[in-house]
Amino acid sequence: MRQDPVTQNLGYLCTYYPSIADVCRRLKFNRQQFNKYLSGQVRPSRHNMRRVCDFFGVTESEMLLDHGRFVEIISLRRRPVLGEGLSEPIKHIAHLFEMSGSLERYIGYYFRYYYSFSYPGYLTKSLARIFEKDGRFYWSNLEIIGDPNSGQRPAVAKYKGVLLFLADRIFIVEYHSLLKNSITEMILYPSYRARISYLTGIQTGAPAIRGRRPAASLVLLEHLGKTIDIRKALRSAGLFGEDSVSIPATIRDAIRNRIGEGSYVLEASEI
Repeated sequence: MRQDPVTQNLGYLCTYYPSIADVCRRLKFNRQQFNKYLSGQVRPSRHNMRRVCDFFGVTESEMLLDHGRFVEIISLRRRPVLGEGLSEPIKHIAHLFEMSGSLERYIGYYFRYYYSFSYPGYLTKSLARIFEKDGRFYWSNLEIIGDPNSGQRPAVAKYKGVLLFLADRIFIVEYHSLLKNSITEMILYPSYRARISYLTGIQTGAPAIRGRRPAASLVLLEHLGKTIDIRKALRSAGLFGEDSVSIPATIRDAIRNRIGEGSYVLEASEI
């Protein structure tokens, strides 16, 4: 009896991922149900077939092709198109994503606090979000920028980034979504409390206003929840003096950049 090409072709597509469990997690499919697709017991419904095709980047008509022809088409499509000079670094980054642990419990909105790189003596409070898409975790950040003494209306800077959970530390790499000329990296302690309150760590960057001189600071993320009034939260963001009552004293103290006696580098503590 001729095997269903959908079963064979689906199995082949899964070989491009670390495991069947990884595919199910990304697709948000029940593992037992997905195993039935792979074994040929049942075909995916039209809705689920569309989800499968969208995820793997194929069409439904291609899924129905003879397996040999399907493998030929997909193999050609999967060849690197960026050239040898870029393909190897991208493989390294992809490997890190495969090694990353789940950050599902951290999904939601946060206020992000740190001493401003660009305006000495001021604290930055921005609105950030951690979200998941296709099994990977992403970061967005809205920051109110502008000289607080200029009298001019401040602007909103938008940042995008990715997250990795490696060796019990959370890594966030972000970039300015418009300028794309600089990268900021955060390294945070995870939270093992039943309810996430704060995440603390260190961030590095090279702000343009300071002549792109590399700098580092302590940073704190305050968890707000998975659903919030975004406009209201954004209205409370901006630049604040270091003694401003708008920033709780516990947060001000947690992000004050101090190198302790006997230390030679800036280190973050858990709270």
